[in-house]
Amino acid sequence: MKRVWLFAAVVSFAAPAMAAEVADLAAPAAAVRIDLQHATSAPAIETAQDGVTQRRYTFQPAPNPQIAVMPAQGNWNWQGQGELHLRVQNAMPWAVTLVVDIDGADAKSHLHAVVGLPAGPAQTLVVPLHATSPLAFGMQVGPPMPIEEQGRRVLVATTVEGVLDLAAVRAVRLSMPSPQAPQSILLGRFDVVAGEAALRGAYTGIVDRYGQYTREDWPEKIADDPALRAAVKRAPSAASIGDEDRYGGRLDVHLQKTGWFHTQKSGGRWWLVTPDGHGFFSLGVNTVKADDTRTYVQDREFMFRDVPPDSGAWAAFHGTGDNRNAQQGAGAGRCCNHGRWFDFYAANLYRVDGTGWLAAWRTRTLARLQAWGFNTIANWSDPVLGAMHKLPYTRELDIRGDFGNVATGYDWWGRMPDPFDPRFARAMDTAAAKAAQGVRDDPWLLGYFAGNELSWSAYGPNGRWALAVGTLRGEAHSAAKQAFIAELKKKYGTPDKLASAWGIALPSWDALDVTDFPAPEPNEAHPAITDDYSAWLSRYAEQFFRTVADAIHRHDPHHLYLGSRFAVSTPEAIAVCAKYCGVVSFNIYADLPQHGFDAAAMRKLDKPAIISEFHFGSDDRGPFGKGVVSVEHEAQRGEAYARFLQAAAADPDIVGTHWFEYVDEPVTGRLLDGENGHFSLVGITDIPFAGFVESVRKTNLELRRATSP
Repeated sequence: MKRVWLFAAVVSFAAPAMAAEVADLAAPAAAVRIDLQHATSAPAIETAQDGVTQRRYTFQPAPNPQIAVMPAQGNWNWQGQGELHLRVQNAMPWAVTLVVDIDGADAKSHLHAVVGLPAGPAQTLVVPLHATSPLAFGMQVGPPMPIEEQGRRVLVATTVEGVLDLAAVRAVRLSMPSPQAPQSILLGRFDVVAGEAALRGAYTGIVDRYGQYTREDWPEKIADDPALRAAVKRAPSAASIGDEDRYGGRLDVHLQKTGWFHTQKSGGRWWLVTPDGHGFFSLGVNTVKADDTRTYVQDREFMFRDVPPDSGAWAAFHGTGDNRNAQQGAGAGRCCNHGRWFDFYAANLYRVDGTGWLAAWRTRTLARLQAWGFNTIANWSDPVLGAMHKLPYTRELDIRGDFGNVATGYDWWGRMPDPFDPRFARAMDTAAAKAAQGVRDDPWLLGYFAGNELSWSAYGPNGRWALAVGTLRGEAHSAAKQAFIAELKKKYGTPDKLASAWGIALPSWDALDVTDFPAPEPNEAHPAITDDYSAWLSRYAEQFFRTVADAIHRHDPHHLYLGSRFAVSTPEAIAVCAKYCGVVSFNIYADLPQHGFDAAAMRKLDKPAIISEFHFGSDDRGPFGKGVVSVEHEAQRGEAYARFLQAAAADPDIVGTHWFEYVDEPVTGRLLDGENGHFSLVGITDIPFAGFVESVRKTNLELRRATSP
């Protein structure tokens, strides 16, 4: 990728007149002390290409070599200052990691930042003197550093943690995490500056009129409308697949014909089976839709260089939303999560095809997916695409309502639904009826997903038991808690027997039936806790999956229940899911599918699995995030895709893989949670990423042509 510095994209943030020099580390004065721990300084001063003097400091191999800069006496008073500016140059021919710690008067007063210091010319390192992160600007990942402004390179620490009392600053420490060989940097002037012009400047003008990042260039980036239209309308090459039925099933794999998609095991291998009775390996793409790339502009107007007016034809691409959710961990602490938004992707489609842009997009997108070797329109996609009967498709049940919930501590997308609450069953019935409307008799429908990445467990050594612990710690009136207590009463009879088995004090059953009951963590001394928690997890999963499956089959007796897209899970939940679902679905973010779920356990359950999400991302095509599983650069995405699919197709229990997702996320973050990654097939301009798409096409077609997976 070629990096292009667009000076007009940022405002000037040269140090203002009130900048106060703290020290010159090239020639330290008596007013400061420098303490070197497993670090050395060169005796001679060096002069950089721009004429500025610097001194070489070398971090030696050690656990935490550091340079500490302190006032000769007392503390610094930086009240009224907003940023620390430090002249720094990496003297190595590779990038190094530099850790910056600013210490206040006590251990509670401290700021911490970690920056990647690239090789090359000198630059100004800027550390805001307060906690900040890209979330403070509405996105999950901030712009790449350094940037260049008015002839100088500036590296802003966009993530700073901690709290600092600026009235009493006692030290600034620079360190490196365990270098394996000596690493040298050059240091010069060290200032503190009022305001936060550099931090704001890092985010100013970063999005152009097409929704593209302004400070870099890449092959698919466009500069004008004619180039946009030409690139988008370039037709993909037709796919040569081979002998398949109309649904994409393999004519050489003859299985039971039912008129509906179903599953069947043959010769030790699980298959999805088309309505015509042929083996089908689902190659899908999630979120194939034209209205999922909106981004908030309210309170962030300075980030956008040329947003069209909210009037005339452009009004259709403006709107308002509200994604505030106190019970959802995703996007917690994010600013700019409600108000006015703009949809750059849809606006670009309008630029290409005018008022008929949506119909044109649907036709073009289906042609692309078929040409690229995909055979399934996966979750969260435009329902009209499925109704066009070009590719099989899935549907999702939207699990929401006023029923109770249970907190596990994970709660990324919200708390766990309480399936013991009678309102949950009613909500499921409503959701199933809505999802099945108009499609229950459609043979092109593959099946239904219900739920996504639910909080079955949490991270950490005792994360497996989080749902059981959360149930007992819940509110006294919680339906799940009452069901759990009923199970314990049935098993133990008296509270003293439960107390003895768990090693806790429990004078009465009423002591258990309180909000925030201190549920014990499993331990070796009291194995009954593990046994009871495991039994409860199975009971919880039984109630959940049976309720959902009953609702789906009540409204659609023909099609598959494809599971609930596990991210965090427990063995108990997976086992019960296998009992009620036609296919167990896993969202797997790993290099290979077998590294993201227990393949041996699935084999014992004798149930097929589908990888309902996976992706590989990089940061060299605009959006700042590299996704959950990243590679070094764009060319490696196709290689990673091929390895993943080959491993999936070789597993006799895996019946499909669904890529996440079709369109790149906005540079400034999607509405839902500010996620802003590049891990898709096409960019915000609807231009395919040519190299990656060709690799995907080759892999998909080779798999579909194979005589055996």
